[in-house]
Amino acid sequence: MLNELHIENIAVIERADIRFTEGMNVMTGETGAGKSIVIDAIGAVLGGRVSRELVRHGAEKALVTASFDCAGAADWLRENEIDAEDELIIQRRISADGKSSCRICGVPVTAAQLKELGAHLVDVHGQNDGRLLMDEKLHLGYLDRFGSYQAELDRYAREYAAYRRLRREIDALQMDEIEKSRLSDSLRYQIAELERAELKEGEKAEVEGRLELLRHSEKLTESIGEAYRALYGGDDNAVAMAQNAAYFAQRAAAIASELEGAAKAIGDAAFMLTDAAEQLRDFQDSLDFSPEEFDRLEGRMSLFRKLERKYNKEIDELPDYLEICRKKLEDIESADDKLLKLQKELAEQTARCQSTGAALSKKRRETAALLQQRIVDELRDLSMPSVRFAVEFQPLSEEQGFDASGIDEVRFVMSANAGEELGRISKIASGGELSRIMLAMKNVFAENDPVDTMIFDEIDTGVSGIAAQRVGEKLFSVSAGKQVLCVTHLPQIAAMADSHFVIAKQERGGRTYTEVTPLDREGRRRELARLYGGDNVTEITLAGAEEQLSAAEHFKNTFLRST
Repeated sequence: MLNELHIENIAVIERADIRFTEGMNVMTGETGAGKSIVIDAIGAVLGGRVSRELVRHGAEKALVTASFDCAGAADWLRENEIDAEDELIIQRRISADGKSSCRICGVPVTAAQLKELGAHLVDVHGQNDGRLLMDEKLHLGYLDRFGSYQAELDRYAREYAAYRRLRREIDALQMDEIEKSRLSDSLRYQIAELERAELKEGEKAEVEGRLELLRHSEKLTESIGEAYRALYGGDDNAVAMAQNAAYFAQRAAAIASELEGAAKAIGDAAFMLTDAAEQLRDFQDSLDFSPEEFDRLEGRMSLFRKLERKYNKEIDELPDYLEICRKKLEDIESADDKLLKLQKELAEQTARCQSTGAALSKKRRETAALLQQRIVDELRDLSMPSVRFAVEFQPLSEEQGFDASGIDEVRFVMSANAGEELGRISKIASGGELSRIMLAMKNVFAENDPVDTMIFDEIDTGVSGIAAQRVGEKLFSVSAGKQVLCVTHLPQIAAMADSHFVIAKQERGGRTYTEVTPLDREGRRRELARLYGGDNVTEITLAGAEEQLSAAEHFKNTFLRST
């Protein structure tokens, strides 16, 4: 339940604090006074889209804060690890540049999270929702929303997903023979070319290293020879001198022990120099430079560069690409066998879809009979005594006889007056009838809906007289189990309120301000009189308002005693 709403700098509302109650809360006021702005503020705090135009002119930011009972959102809060104690506080801040920030119980969240939470808290019925009834593509969704066959819906969804997966696999395999031949030839050519190349992982680096040696072979040979001669050539080479030094240092260390470290270091150096000389000799012996090898390696590098350009891949990636090509060619060559297998599986899956679709359709038809009666009962309560309402089923026109929604094409048909044939709602229903049908559906759906708060923004469109009286009574009956917030222009509906707020626009200092004021019994009487007679509030309109309030109180007391 929505307990409190705090609004700052939203459109023409500079500041407002509204404390809602259980039951039926009504907001009235002149056209343009700002009633819908309150609804927009609630939409904003529940994650709806916002823009900088929503921020009051001249203000740096706008703020909406709402306080709810936690009951309807306990599971969502737990899943999102947000702690709320006795109440759920939601806040939406909107800056003058249109950016916004959201918090739930002080925890920063995204607008998407806020919208997800809002779906658990409030159901908003806007001025244009009645028009949605004319879109027959939505009728099946309304029926499924009323039904209690989620298991059948889930089962069918799984079977249809499997069917679509098989269809995609078959579509991927099915290609014309010319395209298949072209792709096969291309793959065979690529495979042959890459197999001839006999590529090995890391080979390019090896070839590049060997070529570097060959390009500098003369300088390399000269440098190794000079280094080796310095270490091991002639009588005064570095190895011989180090060995002599090690010998004499060892003799000295035998007399002066403190020289043992020096003697050991010189001995180690002699061994290291000997080892280095042997490495130089071995490397020099391994050198076998020839123009033929250089030409062969240059040709190999040229091939690498050509393949890299052609396939737009590094040379070390081409062995994996070769395997991919082989797999593609294998798939094409075995496509006919695989296609036959998939088509057999598709036929079996089609039968499963038709079977589960038929089971779902049976549930829908059972539910449709119940929905028809419930809607007719509700509409008769709404001053449509001769109405007939039906759910019409047609088989789908698709070749396989089903789609993502099942095997049914559903639309609502009605007859508003005695003696008239059933027809499409879009052709038959007036604006007032659309409003009442949608209200009837909302009331029926509310029984299974865990959302505790329902908002009706000008549900009275096209409604007047006795019909308006019945709409008011129906809204009050809804409020017996749900909190109802209602924006209305009709005194018959306003009279049914448990809490009544008037929204008025004033000018001060050249600026427009909207204020939201809760009304006491006398204030309600005067506001109903205004709704009846406009600015011309007379004793007669006041008396009529009093009579309307008394009649509403009598109805409410009688209704509550009977429930």
